[in-house]
Amino acid sequence: MSIPVTESAAYDLVVDDGARLQRVQCKFSSGRDVDLRRIHSNSGGYVVKRVLENAYDWLYVLRPDGSEYLVKECLSGRRAVTVTKKHHLEATAESGR
Repeated sequence: MSIPVTESAAYDLVVDDGARLQRVQCKFSSGRDVDLRRIHSNSGGYVVKRVLENAYDWLYVLRPDGSEYLVKECLSGRRAVTVTKKHHLEATAESGR
């Protein structure tokens, strides 16, 4: 696993899926929609950036109840996304989850 050195990176970690390295943007959301914008601060105040094309490979979403979702595409140009059952990660004995 690889982790970027700055808070403002377009992705949060890199994982090896067995075929290639995938750049993963991680989000926590308690609401219906998952905000895709990156918000950080610098010496000039807050900076809000929308997702650029090819900024990451996968989007991982964690909900307060512990449910996990994985969207295997970059959702560039969008402000938010609603994850659905098709994105839900099921616990497996093999993964230990």
